Amino acid sequence: MSARFTVGSKAIAKDGRVYTVDEVTGGMVYCRSETGIETEFPEANLATETEWASQADGRRDLAYSRIRQSPAFTTPGGKLDRAAAERMLAQADRVVLGLLDFAAYTSAVRVLEDQRDHAGAENLSIIKCRKVFDAATPEVRVSLLASVLGTDAPTLLSAAKLGDNMAKAMIDKGLALRGEAFEDFCDRPRR
Repeated sequence: MSARFTVGSKAIAKDGRVYTVDEVTGGMVYCRSETGIETEFPEANLATETEWASQADGRRDLAYSRIRQSPAFTTPGGKLDRAAAERMLAQADRVVLGLLDFAAYTSAVRVLEDQRDHAGAENLSIIKCRKVFDAATPEVRVSLLASVLGTDAPTLLSAAKLGDNMAKAMIDKGLALRGEAFEDFCDRPRR
């Protein structure tokens, strides 16, 4: 049996997906996903939780810097009122759990895909994407949220002024276009 992986331990694939180890034989790790799907990997293609956490992957760190410095995360979509943007963000976070995490992650993936860094997009951490998102100005964050919802920021802000029900209706309408992606996102572990 492998010294790195034991039965019941967690193994993390290069794309960041977490599997539970069932057996290790001849350099192959047989495991199952959180949904119960069985799969196998060469041991060299997996990392332990400790290895994954301690990875000093400069490329991954560079990806967050590129996201942070991209026009999407530095330039708001028009002239927006900061106080209204802050209210909208608090309201959105209150009416749909996980929405701002989804907006942060989706926006970061879009930036990297626009830069043709598909491998970097596959390895993003939701927590780190949210930190980059939260570091942006409220006007930029509302612009990113509006983009994910398929609307423009002024329209989103005007709906928010009409109360939680109107804001939730507009958010739900935007999420309907990405319903499956949002559901899949909500099922992912926050790393």
